[in-house]
Amino acid sequence: MANRTDPAAKSIRGTNPQNLVEKIVRSKIYQNTYWKEQCFGLTAETLVDKAMELDHIGGTYGGNRKPTPFMCLVMKMLQIQPEKDIVVEFIKNDDYKYVRVLGAFYLRLTGIDSDIYRYLEPLYNDYRKVRRKSPDGNFMLTHVDEVIDELLTRDYSCDIALPRIKKRWTLESLGVLDARKSVLEDDFEEEEEKDEMEQDGLEEEVAHEKDYYRARSPARERERDWRRDSHRHRDRDYDRDRDYDRERGRGRDRERDRDRDRDRDRDRDRDRYRLREEKEYGYERERDREREGRERDRRDRERGRRRSRSRSRSREWKRHGRSSMSPRRHEAEDGNAPEESKKKGKKEKKEKKDDGTDHPDPEIAEANRIRASLGLKPLKL
Repeated sequence: MANRTDPAAKSIRGTNPQNLVEKIVRSKIYQNTYWKEQCFGLTAETLVDKAMELDHIGGTYGGNRKPTPFMCLVMKMLQIQPEKDIVVEFIKNDDYKYVRVLGAFYLRLTGIDSDIYRYLEPLYNDYRKVRRKSPDGNFMLTHVDEVIDELLTRDYSCDIALPRIKKRWTLESLGVLDARKSVLEDDFEEEEEKDEMEQDGLEEEVAHEKDYYRARSPARERERDWRRDSHRHRDRDYDRDRDYDRERGRGRDRERDRDRDRDRDRDRDRDRYRLREEKEYGYERERDREREGRERDRRDRERGRRRSRSRSRSREWKRHGRSSMSPRRHEAEDGNAPEESKKKGKKEKKEKKDDGTDHPDPEIAEANRIRASLGLKPLKL
């Protein structure tokens, strides 16, 4: 029940608001102690007190990817879905910079494109320092305007994939947004007016001095006015073209950075997939090699059993045949026993020499003895 979205909450971009956070990060937040102890039972009113206690921003950190309190409060705002007026008050809060960043992050996740540009672009003028926890758990220094620029130009922030928004020039062409006006534009206009007034004053003095000596020429004065106006219009056109080229160069750099990040992620995924395939293929090849070795040993054992069985069967056949001979043949064989014993001894000596068991090398002789017991040919070395 503590992790469910408010039943009165509306779906954002066609899904549950909590689904804007990836499932892995969402499960880490649900298991976090800060979420269980500090975020339980929070409402839109009591959430402000917890936001005022924040002292850093960030996503997840450490080896087990623990979420920061900032991320837990963002998740709580997605769960209870506060009203737009409360979120706008968070953004307009000048006293607590982390409350302002929290409201801006939530609006970037849930707001429409025009509201995002309308409420977040004024924060470019906030240059206050904020602490940010990096993924390795260390703190680094950043500024509010850098965080806002990351929210408006990047696809990821604080380990969360930000929803895509339209480009500002597209909204301007559709008439949804007005042209962006810099805060320093009024100062520039005042400086230009002062310069023009000073220049006009100098020109009047010079003209007065010239008129003192000679009469003023209307044609010459018209030409002077025309040149001054042409120079002014040309400077304005040059400033406008320079601003347009600068904005176009920034957009091109952002596209290049986005393409580079996408290529890096694709290469990392491809390397990870190749390593996994090589590991699985190595395991399968090792299992096949062990299976083949076991099959070879089994075949050798069966071959040795068959050979030993055939030798024992031949010896039994010879013994049975000798016992079934007639008495005369026994006597004849007994009379010829010395000769047969001599022949048998010579034959055994010859077989003993042929099987290689009398080799001078004891290792080779032992190997030939084992091969002879298995019915294999001796080693010829």
